[in-house]
Amino acid sequence: MKKEKEVPLTLAGLKKLEDELEVLKSVRRREIAQRIKQAIEFGDISENSEYEDAKNEQAFVEGRILTLEKMLRNARIIDREAGATEVVDLGSTVTLRDLEKGNEFQYTIVGSAEADPGAKKISNESPVGRAILGKQKGSVVEITVPAGLFKYQIVEIS
Repeated sequence: MKKEKEVPLTLAGLKKLEDELEVLKSVRRREIAQRIKQAIEFGDISENSEYEDAKNEQAFVEGRILTLEKMLRNARIIDREAGATEVVDLGSTVTLRDLEKGNEFQYTIVGSAEADPGAKKISNESPVGRAILGKQKGSVVEITVPAGLFKYQIVEIS
């Protein structure tokens, strides 16, 4: 049997997934079951779009529950030691400087399950995440993305 892929998570990310799973199991399942029951009461289910919609939603929710359970089963908590800022690792917050434009930006490196670029959390599997993992402060990395080649310097690791 193939070993399942480890899912690195912060404690906050673990709690978020556990909370989502709890809502899906305790609230959403009950709501969908009620919708299906009401749709059946309308009569002939062969041409009942409400029934069809509810069944599709049920399939989606059950699929998400299975996905979340698998992620939680394979979770590895990212536990960074205080002061361990020599190299970029999962859980690191990194300040990068664009060497072409000179602007700086900050990202926290997280597992793909927690990635949220809008919240400045990038995956360790993203092009930038992969390029800076294991690098030290002052390192210059070149990242090839569809838009071209970027050169970044690691300014700070915390």
